[in-house]
Amino acid sequence: MLVLHERIEKETGYKLESTAKIYNSGHQGKLKMWILIFIGLLVLILFLPWTQNIRAMGTVTTLYQDQRPQQLNAIIPGKIVKWYVKEGDYVNKGDTLIMLANVKDDYLDPRLVQRTQEQLDAKQQKIDFYGEKVTATGGQINAMEATRELKINSLRNKIEQLKRKIVSDSAEWRAAVIDRNIATVQYERASSMHNEGIISLVDFERRTASYQKALAAETEKLNKYQNTRQDLIISQIDINSVQQETAEKVLKARGEQASAQSEMAGTTAEVAKLENQVANYTIRGSQLWLIAPQDGQVVNAVKAGLNEIVKEGEMIVQVIPTKVNYAVEIFVKPNDLVLVDTGQKVRFIFDGFPAVVFSGWPEASYGSFGGKIIAVETNRNINGLFRMLVTEDKSDRPWPKDLKLGTGASGFALLKDVPLWYELWRNINGFPADYYKPTGNTKAEKK
Repeated sequence: MLVLHERIEKETGYKLESTAKIYNSGHQGKLKMWILIFIGLLVLILFLPWTQNIRAMGTVTTLYQDQRPQQLNAIIPGKIVKWYVKEGDYVNKGDTLIMLANVKDDYLDPRLVQRTQEQLDAKQQKIDFYGEKVTATGGQINAMEATRELKINSLRNKIEQLKRKIVSDSAEWRAAVIDRNIATVQYERASSMHNEGIISLVDFERRTASYQKALAAETEKLNKYQNTRQDLIISQIDINSVQQETAEKVLKARGEQASAQSEMAGTTAEVAKLENQVANYTIRGSQLWLIAPQDGQVVNAVKAGLNEIVKEGEMIVQVIPTKVNYAVEIFVKPNDLVLVDTGQKVRFIFDGFPAVVFSGWPEASYGSFGGKIIAVETNRNINGLFRMLVTEDKSDRPWPKDLKLGTGASGFALLKDVPLWYELWRNINGFPADYYKPTGNTKAEKK
């Protein structure tokens, strides 16, 4: 029809407007131009820079262990007597949360610490008594040794006196011997003269009496001399006796002293044991109250109500700290582990916070937050992935203040910038991302 329309207009010389409007004659199509523009834009887009990245999922945590949820465990077994808080309450460090009561019969005495302290005081007094006994025994030993020296010195002086007396008695005895010899000669001469009738019987009897006196004097002086010598021997024996007797007494006293010292040492050990018990009982008494270790919120009370028995080490409640330095733990596949390093930048999308993300063009994304990798664990987790810790990038947009521990996070570690066509080609062929280490990271600086 269009060819016929053109033939009529040519033969008649008239332009058929109605027919032209119906068949849109004279219209030139722009599809070819649009196709060329689209192809040009596509080629241009293929040469745009694309940031390679590694996608990983994780959760919000904290960098420090003491800022993570803290379990309050029962240090001692007991019975819950009173709750001072309820779930959801905010507490300050040092606030009392729960009061427990002892359930073991060894600790039911309300005056247990006081009675144990009294036992400790008695044992300490016993140590003092033993110490005084040791001191007294030492004084006795010193006194006995001093007495021994005095007795020995006295006996030595006596021996010296007896030695001088022996000399004197010996001289007297010799003089008596001489007198007896003279009296003997006179007696014999008088006897001869009496027999011859030269002297009278009275003179003879006088000479006989003198002779008997000389014999008696000699015997007396001899006995005196021998007695003095015997006294000297006895005094010398007394010195040994005094030394032996004193040694026996000193040894006995030293035995008593050693026994007292042994008792004192044993009592000292008992005192140390009782001191340990007093300290343990005192500390145990303070463990009947569960105290908030830091500022936080009370959650997850696994024990409810009163009179419920808790075991040693059993968790009762949790406290989530209010002051937290947030971090994100993400997990990467083993194939991607070599592509990440400390100091590398990561972008995050947090659950609950709206975001529009272009992973290859992080500058064009909205609602994402920056971070830096500070630790890469070298041990694989039970899920077969490797864990990384990422903290807030201070030079980037601040993280939301309303973040909570356990909030989900989707992150992508930024790698090398490559053309878009190269990235498409790499993904089509299933090649991994380019091996890349950012300049100035921790490991590079150490190298």
